[in-house]
Amino acid sequence: MTQTIELPTLTADMSAAVAQSAAATQQAAANYELRAERDAAAAKAAAEAKKDLAEAKKKAEAKKKAAEAARKAAAERAERSAERATLSASASTSTSVSAPASGSVATVIAFLKAQVGDAYVMGATGPNAWDCSSLVQAAYKQVGVDLPRVSQDQSMAGTDVPLSNVQVGDILYWGGKGSAYHVGVYIGNGQYLDAANPSKGVVIQDLSGYPASGAVRVL
Repeated sequence: MTQTIELPTLTADMSAAVAQSAAATQQAAANYELRAERDAAAAKAAAEAKKDLAEAKKKAEAKKKAAEAARKAAAERAERSAERATLSASASTSTSVSAPASGSVATVIAFLKAQVGDAYVMGATGPNAWDCSSLVQAAYKQVGVDLPRVSQDQSMAGTDVPLSNVQVGDILYWGGKGSAYHVGVYIGNGQYLDAANPSKGVVIQDLSGYPASGAVRVL
């Protein structure tokens, strides 16, 4: 014998309850989706803000480094100018017993001493880097003397002077006359000034440590 089970009759109240439950479920789903969209938007905005902040910090740091580099460069230029002014003033007021009274020679020596500390670069002609002959040429140009550009020709300029009778302002050369490979200027007290080499730059040296081959006088 088959037993029949009767399902409860769906009343109006039950229908309303089911409909209300479905609506609530749909609303909850909609709220959840909206919340998810808002969270995603917030996360994206936060990521973009973080990226913008990182870029801003990077730009600020770069700007800070550039400003610091500019400040250091300006300070170095100012210090260099002060040193040159001091050297120039010192040279112009020097009363070395071996220095002649010639104003032109004093001008040449003052110019040379103002370049002490500059770099040596083969082929350079100033104002902050020189080779040996360009420095000598520039120094004498201060007093209207036009010297040749290279050491070989400079050793042929002016009048030959015995090394035993060398005076302040004489051009010293190393190597043969007409084939000299280096030049400098005698500044008195057994010293000369030259653009020596890349490791030394423009310096004052003792003639006893590197005796010259000859000398010429152009003033």
